[in-house]
Amino acid sequence: MGACLTKNQNDGDDSDHHFDFAGGNVHLITGKGSWEQKLSEANIDGKIVIANFSATWCGPCRMIAPFYSELSEKYPSLMFLVVDVDELSDLSSGWEVKATPTFFFLRDGQQVDKLVGANKPELQKKITAVVDSIGPCLK
Repeated sequence: MGACLTKNQNDGDDSDHHFDFAGGNVHLITGKGSWEQKLSEANIDGKIVIANFSATWCGPCRMIAPFYSELSEKYPSLMFLVVDVDELSDLSSGWEVKATPTFFFLRDGQQVDKLVGANKPELQKKITAVVDSIGPCLK
């Protein structure tokens, strides 16, 4: 439900290139260094990371972005990241992203869950399950 297949970076239409996916407590990943820094911060703080691999040209990504931002404010015990698959194609390839949006749930840098597509109820369900698994001390 609601996923875009990845496309070539050179498809030409950059008119929506500056669409803002990083609102609320969502951190925009701009390079491999910032990715590694945020994962390291999360590990130190004992936070679970939710990484949203999106594309500016993807309708479902745009649709779920405000909801993702709301979730980031509702669950400050988690770290919310967004990665533009076109800007960071090497990182996206490394995580084998085949469609956008793809959400990875990471604990200590390791994948514990994954969701492909802009499915709000399923995203909410998975986040609630992750928060419940953390325990009361980190909520």
